[in-house]
Amino acid sequence: MTDSIINPAEAPQVTQQLSENVILTTVDDLYSWAKMSSVYPLMFGTACCFIEFSAMIGARFDLERFGMFPRMSPRQADLMITAGTITMKYAPALVRLYEQMPEPKYVIAMGACTITGGMYSVDSPSAVRGVDKLIPVDVYLPGCPPRPEAIMAALIKLRKKIGGDSLQERDQTTQTHRYYSQVHTMKPLPVIHDGQYLHTAERQAPPTEIAEATGLSFVHQISSEIEQRE
Repeated sequence: MTDSIINPAEAPQVTQQLSENVILTTVDDLYSWAKMSSVYPLMFGTACCFIEFSAMIGARFDLERFGMFPRMSPRQADLMITAGTITMKYAPALVRLYEQMPEPKYVIAMGACTITGGMYSVDSPSAVRGVDKLIPVDVYLPGCPPRPEAIMAALIKLRKKIGGDSLQERDQTTQTHRYYSQVHTMKPLPVIHDGQYLHTAERQAPPTEIAEATGLSFVHQISSEIEQRE
């Protein structure tokens, strides 16, 4: 206990106490504090999850209070939020954007489609079953789509991870974890669009039930007899 006032009303003055004039810290703590307070996410989205991410940028949830300002260029961003489905055709572009981002960089897999393929993981021939097959992921954010509150929780977890990083150990620690996802095992199906659908037996004559109900069976019988006579 001291006799000094914690929050005095007058202007602050230089005191003789060391704790009020000198701040002792480490380079790792200072760097992590500055890094976690200035994460710049890439303005990136491919599907409906980006609508929730856009709501996070708005005034109601105010992403900027975390010191995060969305950037349009990957060379000025250090956080990629994969908001939306990633297809095999778009996979090279995703990897290219990630490689253009400066180090250190982080990734949040947002939504079920980017984690396991989501609703497309069973019968889609083009959806990627998890972006962690392409780029390393730091935080997984499940949902379809996740609400802005869930995005806020994921950002807080990412900030905690950044706060625990060390400059000396960054080159020694590499991500090895991979989220469980289904492999690309597709079942071949018979070709149905071969351009010969007008020449099938169903197209040459109506089904028996329809012909009998509409009286077309008698007409078809007479036409077949005429063709045979000719």
